[in-house]
Amino acid sequence: MIIVSSINELRMDKGSVVTVGTFDGVHEGHRSILNSVLKKSKDKKANSTVVTFDPHPKEIVGKGDIRLINTLEERLNILGDIGIDAVVVVSFTYEFSRLTSREFYEKHIISNKNVTDVIVGYDHSFGKDRSSSITDLIRFGKEYKFDVEIIPPSSIDGEIVSSTKIRNLLDTGNVERAGKFLGQPYSFEGLVVKGDRRGSTLGFPTANIEVQSKKKIIPHNGVYCVGVEIGNEKYIGMMNIGLRPTFQSSQKRYLEANIFDFEKDIYDETIRVSFLKRIRSEKEFKTKEDLITQLQCDRSECQSYTAASQIS
Repeated sequence: MIIVSSINELRMDKGSVVTVGTFDGVHEGHRSILNSVLKKSKDKKANSTVVTFDPHPKEIVGKGDIRLINTLEERLNILGDIGIDAVVVVSFTYEFSRLTSREFYEKHIISNKNVTDVIVGYDHSFGKDRSSSITDLIRFGKEYKFDVEIIPPSSIDGEIVSSTKIRNLLDTGNVERAGKFLGQPYSFEGLVVKGDRRGSTLGFPTANIEVQSKKKIIPHNGVYCVGVEIGNEKYIGMMNIGLRPTFQSSQKRYLEANIFDFEKDIYDETIRVSFLKRIRSEKEFKTKEDLITQLQCDRSECQSYTAASQIS
C-alpha cells in the first residue's frame, strides 16, 4: 500500500476510485464503504484510494483532544490488510478546516485528474464547518465528471454502527458489543513496565502496561478477558483496569494483565492487548484470601468463555 500526503503524489496511469473520511475505528460501517471501493476499483481496473486526516478533525475544530479508537498507524495497518492500494493522509490544520467544499475537492480530491468515482457514506459532509452534503457532492460529480456512490448505514441488531457509539460502549466497558461494531476486538499496544510485583505474591503475576498512545481509549474500570500478542505468539489472559482499591487509595489508573500459562520476562517489551469480554467491576476485598478466591473465579470464567468461543 502506498502512503502519501497529497493525492498529487499518486502518479498512476489508470483511474482512482476514492473515498474520504476519518475512519476512526475502521468499523463495520466503514468496511462497507471500503468494500464498495475495492469492488468498484476491481471492476474498473482502477486504484482503490482512501483520503483520510491526521490529526482527528475534532482535535482542531472541536473542544480539544479526542480519545481515539485507532491511532493513525493502526488505521493504516487495517486499511493495508483490507487491500486498499493507496492512502492519502491529509494534515488537518485550522487553515485546512476553513477550505470551502469546492476548494477541498479541487485541491485534495480531483487535482490529479484521474478520479473516476467517489464513494462515501450516507452521512458524508465536508468543507468549511462541514456545511456541504451529499447533494453538493453529486453536483460536483456532474461538473467534474466523476461518478458518486452513496453507501447506506450498517446496522447490527437494529442499531446503526458509528465511531461515537463505539466510544460510548468502551466507556461503559461493553467491549463485546464494541468488538461487534468494529468487526474485531478492540485493542491497544503498550509497553510492559516494572510494577510492585504484588500479583506474584498472590499467585497471579501481572504485566503492568503503559499504553503507547495517550489518545487511545481505555475501557471502563473492571476485569476483562483478553487476548495478548507478544511478538508472533498469542495468549489468553485477564486484565484489571482500575485503582487497585484493595491495596491503595489513589486516583492513578493501573492496567495489569495476568497472562495464562506464561512465565517469561517481558519487561520493556511491547505487547498488544485485545478485549474479549468484561468479567466484572473492580471492587475492594477485605482480605488477600478473598481476592485470591475471586481471581481464581475470574480465571475460570475467562477460560470457559474462550473455550466456548473457540478463542486461542
